[in-house]
Amino acid sequence: MKKKSIDRRDFMKGSAMIAGGMVVSGLPVGASAYVNPQKKKLKLALVGCGGRGTGAAVQALTADPDVELVAMADAFRDRLDKSLNNILSSQHLADDRKKNVKVKESSKYVGFDAYKKAIREADVVILATPPGFRPYHLEECVNNEKHVFCEKPLATDSPGIRKALELVKKSEEKKLNIVVGLQRHYQTKYKELISRIKAGEIGDVISGQVYWDGGGVWVRPRKPDYTEMQYQMRNWYYFNWLCGDHIVEQHVHNIDVFNWVKGAYPVSAQGMGGRQVRVGKEYGEIFDHHYVEFKYADGTILNSQCRHIKGCWNRVAETIVGTKGVAETYGSGTITTHDGKTLYKHRDKNDPNPYQVEHDELFASIRNGGVINNLHYGVMSTMTAIMGRYATYSGVEVKMDDAINSKVQLMPPEVSWEDNPPVLPDENGFYPIAVPGKSMVF
Repeated sequence: MKKKSIDRRDFMKGSAMIAGGMVVSGLPVGASAYVNPQKKKLKLALVGCGGRGTGAAVQALTADPDVELVAMADAFRDRLDKSLNNILSSQHLADDRKKNVKVKESSKYVGFDAYKKAIREADVVILATPPGFRPYHLEECVNNEKHVFCEKPLATDSPGIRKALELVKKSEEKKLNIVVGLQRHYQTKYKELISRIKAGEIGDVISGQVYWDGGGVWVRPRKPDYTEMQYQMRNWYYFNWLCGDHIVEQHVHNIDVFNWVKGAYPVSAQGMGGRQVRVGKEYGEIFDHHYVEFKYADGTILNSQCRHIKGCWNRVAETIVGTKGVAETYGSGTITTHDGKTLYKHRDKNDPNPYQVEHDELFASIRNGGVINNLHYGVMSTMTAIMGRYATYSGVEVKMDDAINSKVQLMPPEVSWEDNPPVLPDENGFYPIAVPGKSMVF
């Protein structure tokens, strides 16, 4: 876990990525997506059959009457079967859409390479595996000219981020639609509030506070017949090569909102974090709390906090502070002056479900021959969260250029059931934990 040196060529390449948001590829300009926008039936593949992938498949089938789910892929067969059963029995999917679930036995793919087979059967692909796999699965989609809905985050380490950044230019030149599951970009409350912020209603943005404080998520116990790889894959949330820690997997939503407001990404981060309450071996290697101070080029400061500890104050929201007032996304969404006068209050009772809207807009764009591509901001907000993890794990100030050029690779490009995972427990079953001030993790 020693810090690797960064040569000038890599440093400059990373700087160019940040400035331009992409790397020039060798693809011919004007190359277009494979699918014909006027094609009557759009074939859909689901890669990653957990709860989020299952929900996304239902939303995709709802978005367009002529979308057919034709292929599914997962590391585990029981997850695939459960997902298919849940789609067919979903109360949120109309009966006339359930007839569009046409997954043959021969199109149920299982294993680490299953994604390649499913992707090649489809026009549109849902990517909802653990996020460590995302850059490699996304690369397969782009190379095969598939439209994509992919869940956030987009990677768990800097090499994965660099791969995803290379795909930004490729996907744009191929005119692919790629919607990233940062659904606040499709939520009426957020769009209205941020439109008002950008119009100057709170003045110049000078700081912000963003939160994902809650009690945590599921833990799946180890079973006697599991290999270490099977256990980590089943319990992926607690291993950084698969998840990236909850600052990356969940808190990316809130960090992304402030990046959206600023229209920029921070240049540095410093912070603190650790494991105070969730110290059991079942929690793998992730922290239970993080606090990060992000600094932007113009001096704006973002205070970011996330926590997985039960019995504490909880909030998942953002506060944007300007020279004239404050915008709050918590609750209904408000804009107030500094002395408390309400200037705007969003009433969202009839707002559409943003999880559905992102699929509605994706499939409408495909049908109309348009292009929606969220990949760049999805990648860079993911990188922001990863930089935050570097700061909390190491205890040092981290510069974006250093972070994006890190050579520390958590996620192997290829994985098999015969492999050992990248991190292993000690003789007592505990995993190595980063120690601020001692661990150089980037």
